[in-house]
Amino acid sequence: MKLIEPILAQAAAITQLRRDIHAHPELCFEEVRTADLVAAKLTEWSIPVHRGLGTTGVVGIVQGRDGGQSGRAIGLRADMDALPMTEFNTFPHASKHAGKMHACGHDGHTAMLLAAAQHFATHRDFDGTVYLIFQPAEEGGGGAREMIKDGLFERFPMEAVFGMHNWPGMDVGTFAVSPGPVMASSNEFKITIHGKGGHAALPHMGCDPVPIACQVVQGFQTILTRNKKPVDGGVISVTMIHAGEATNVIPDSCEIQGTVRCFTFEVLDLIEQRMKEISEGVSAAFGARCEFEFKRNYPPTINTPYEVDFARRVMAGIVGDERATEQEPVMGAEDFSYMLLEKPGAYCFIGNGTGAHRASYEGGGHDAGPCTLHNPRYDFNDELIPLGATYWVRLAEQWLAHEAPANRPMPAKG
Repeated sequence: MKLIEPILAQAAAITQLRRDIHAHPELCFEEVRTADLVAAKLTEWSIPVHRGLGTTGVVGIVQGRDGGQSGRAIGLRADMDALPMTEFNTFPHASKHAGKMHACGHDGHTAMLLAAAQHFATHRDFDGTVYLIFQPAEEGGGGAREMIKDGLFERFPMEAVFGMHNWPGMDVGTFAVSPGPVMASSNEFKITIHGKGGHAALPHMGCDPVPIACQVVQGFQTILTRNKKPVDGGVISVTMIHAGEATNVIPDSCEIQGTVRCFTFEVLDLIEQRMKEISEGVSAAFGARCEFEFKRNYPPTINTPYEVDFARRVMAGIVGDERATEQEPVMGAEDFSYMLLEKPGAYCFIGNGTGAHRASYEGGGHDAGPCTLHNPRYDFNDELIPLGATYWVRLAEQWLAHEAPANRPMPAKG
């Protein structure tokens, strides 16, 4: 690997920052301490800071040797928030706050961008501007959307924006990036079927919503197998069914909740429409009434081809062609998708390994359990910090050195 030596020299210090952030996790829109730490470090390195976008967001502004006069600019984004879950790890930097944990590696994402920022501050080997975007509230809060609403791209005009996420199970020293949809949209539904309650021994006197709900749930699967094209990805998961309070009482209503994931707005439109038709139609057929609610959360994350090709060349220059791999789309969601609806860009994965790095910690780092995302035994692999930072630096330097690409069509916003 061709890592940047000054970044390697500072890796231990940035690792301590990462572990400090891990030990003090903050939930979405509550990242006050983390934002203070980020802003303090950027200021220490003489990088101008803008605060407050998306409530707790931080934007660092690094101008190149030309003072930004070229007008060229690129955005690099890291997320800062933690998850509302209890950590099981017992190593020294484990969470100090019960019910809060960095179980997705946002502490590491922040650290990698800080390491790049430190290098930019002393090696401004580019003309133009690099915007360092430290974003709050990725975990369900839509922090990217809120930063955009607060004028992120108007105040800091950039040609393209790039994001990166660690990926457990991928070897350390590898990257993955692909054009098109790489993460799914996230949506949720709530369906309430209103029947007529009564005595469970006299079902003919009422209208039981429970078997109606069962018919509705079964009907949803035909959307995926008979309405949607087989080659299009889509998931409908019913995760909650609530009804009744006593074994001898037919309930008045039954509530169905769950999630929908897919990669395109066209498939999402189809799924929502057919779910509504099935829910209302089946309910009516059995003499019940249906309330249908469908909430669209994060849109699909759709990488633009030019930026993907550019990013892959940068990755290959660092780790080699064979370790700059294709990114397999996943049904997880990511609010960087909002940024990619506004600007061209690419969201990539960086390998986090298998979790073996935890064995090197003192005081319980060897604890059993999977090091997977959103797992109470997860921990970011600090070996990634110099690699991720090197990628950010080389990406920005090479982007600002090449001819500005012409305007390209953006994905439909749906």
